[in-house]
Amino acid sequence: MELSWQVTRPVTSLKRFLNNQGVSHRVFSDLKQAGTIRVNGQVVTPAVDLNVGDTVTVGLPAEAADDAVATSETPITVLFENRDWLVVDKPAGLNVVPGPANRTDTLVNRIKGYWLAEDAENQVPHILTRLDRFTSGVVWVARHRLANSLASQLQAAHQVDKRYLAVVSGQLPDDHGVIDAPLASDPTGYNQMVSPDGKPAKTEYWVEKRFPNATLVRVKLHTGRTHQIRAHFASLDHPLVGDELYGGPQLAGMTRQALHAHTLAFTDPFTGEDRAFTSAPPADWQALIQQLSEE
Repeated sequence: MELSWQVTRPVTSLKRFLNNQGVSHRVFSDLKQAGTIRVNGQVVTPAVDLNVGDTVTVGLPAEAADDAVATSETPITVLFENRDWLVVDKPAGLNVVPGPANRTDTLVNRIKGYWLAEDAENQVPHILTRLDRFTSGVVWVARHRLANSLASQLQAAHQVDKRYLAVVSGQLPDDHGVIDAPLASDPTGYNQMVSPDGKPAKTEYWVEKRFPNATLVRVKLHTGRTHQIRAHFASLDHPLVGDELYGGPQLAGMTRQALHAHTLAFTDPFTGEDRAFTSAPPADWQALIQQLSEE
């Protein structure tokens, strides 16, 4: 895969120029070892001097599929796909990455099968927004190492807008709120807990609809900690409906945490385009809302 940029102002080195384009030290090392670098069409070494007006083209080595990862032929629901990104609508109950509980049919296994079938140049999915097994919705995947690097920089700079829908138990007192409380692993279990020794975590929410014994909220993540939404609302004594780990009640037949990754938006670092993706809530979510509305 090749990418090109034009030099528009004086630079001290090729490495500095590529770093300004988002090429990390690791990606630059890969280029030196297995890729190609051309300036104005001529193959060069990293020691080349650059001048304003030069065109720099890099050829990134293809990323072959990992033989240790099983291939699943189960279809995926693709919301968007281009050279750089894959955006998938993940169903609840599906693990994102292989682990002890499932090594053969996770989202990663299914993406591998999907890319093998289309003979994609790069076949290593770089997961950018990982969801819990029983959370449904949008998952963002980088299709190559440079896209992964640039997306990670966007997330570190808080330039990715991730919005969720959640149904929490009880009546939240405020229509809008910010939960700014550090989270740490509970040493006695698998959950996260608010702790002064934890990592900073910030969750913002808006009430969308109130029911007699539950509240539908729209949530924006300002940080991306494990179980952040689930742990933060549990800390307010309003755990998510169906969230057994955090003490959430099962209402209207919902047996998983009522959490859905609804939208994802960012400015594409390759094209400058504003991209936004939406996942419609699944059937069990819609049934929950319907039954809560009728109570």
